[in-house]
Amino acid sequence: MDSLGNIDKTGSGATSSFTRLGMYTQHLLDPLFFLRIFLVQGYYIIAYGLGIFLLNQFILFLTPKQDPSLRDIDDDEGEHVPRLPTRSTDEFRPFMRRLPEFKFWYTSFKSLIISLFLTLFPIFDIPVFWPVLVIYFFTLFFLTMRQRIAHMIQYKYVPFSHGKVKYAGKNEGPPGGAPGIKISSY
Repeated sequence: MDSLGNIDKTGSGATSSFTRLGMYTQHLLDPLFFLRIFLVQGYYIIAYGLGIFLLNQFILFLTPKQDPSLRDIDDDEGEHVPRLPTRSTDEFRPFMRRLPEFKFWYTSFKSLIISLFLTLFPIFDIPVFWPVLVIYFFTLFFLTMRQRIAHMIQYKYVPFSHGKVKYAGKNEGPPGGAPGIKISSY
């Protein structure tokens, strides 16, 4: 069992150098999928299923690995479980995602390929009234994102590094010298 986990970790580590290429490929396949749906005027249920799956993956990507709202439920695991810092005196711990970026991309890529493959078979072209699916999807998206943003505000975490406050460390001083030492140019 342990060897399987190691194989999975080394496999994802070896392929993570191709992540940028894979992301470019996915950005090319996304419009291809939507163009296929638009030109065929069908397969709306597959597009809806893909959208719901990607929404679920995105929520897992935004969620911390140690969810602070589950603190009371997780008490049986003991104090050895790492927690997000909630007070200014707590030790800093980096934000760890429940679904890492590579797995988020990989599962999204696989689901897009499967969805494109399913649009090749007319048996999956189930007739549905697509405006209802679009309204339901956007309602679900806005409600879940509002809940996720409220969770982020309540527990004071930001899953993205852009916009975070950066503090200078104790050992960092002015450029070119130690703190308090003035360096002049000759």
